[in-house]
Amino acid sequence: MKRHPAIAVLEFRDIAVGVFATDALLKRSPIAFVKCGTISRGRFLTLIGGTTASVEEAVSEGLAQGGDSVLDHVMLADVHPQLYEGILGHRSPVGPGSIAIIETGTVSCNVRAAELALKGTTVDLVEIRLADSGLSGKGLSIFEGELHDVEAAVEIAVGFLERTGVQVGFKIISAPHEALSRQVEGSTYFGSASLLELDGEEGEG
Repeated sequence: MKRHPAIAVLEFRDIAVGVFATDALLKRSPIAFVKCGTISRGRFLTLIGGTTASVEEAVSEGLAQGGDSVLDHVMLADVHPQLYEGILGHRSPVGPGSIAIIETGTVSCNVRAAELALKGTTVDLVEIRLADSGLSGKGLSIFEGELHDVEAAVEIAVGFLERTGVQVGFKIISAPHEALSRQVEGSTYFGSASLLELDGEEGEG
C-alpha cells in the first residue's frame, strides 16, 4: 500500500549536475523520501515522493537547477499503488495468463507509460526496472494478465509513447513457457536469475 500520494523521477545527463540539482530540490521542499545515485551511461537518477504540493515544488526546483542536463522526468500526483510498490522494488508473481514487456530509452517515460497502463486496464505490474545494471539507461516494465487486458495495456502505453516521440520496444507473449514465467517472476536481471533444470536432453556421461 502506498504511503505517499505523489512520486517523481528526474534523470540527468551529467552526474555533477544531478547531485547539485538534487541537493537544491531537497533544500527547497519538505519531501517524504528520496533515492538517488548514478546509473549506467554516466547518468544520475533521482526518485522522490511525498505530498503532491511538496513533490511539485521539489520537481520545479530540480528542473530549474538541472537545466539542459535534464534528460527526462515525470511527476505522478496520484501514483497507482502497484507502480508505487514496483518503483520501490516490490515484485508481483506471474500468473497463468499472458505477459507484456515494454522497453524504453529512458526511465521516466516508462514510468509514465506504466501508470497509464495500470490505470486504464486490470493488468498487474510484475516488475519495473529503473536503468539498473545491464539496462544501459533504459526503463523496463513487465505486465501480466488476461490476453485482452495485456493487449489493451500495451495499446495504451505504447500509443502514449509513440505520440510523444519516444522510441519503444515491446512484445506480448500470449502463453509463456512455465520456465520463462518462473524466471521473469524471480528477476529479469541475469546475474540474479536462478538456474532452472529442464526436462531436456541429458548430456553424455
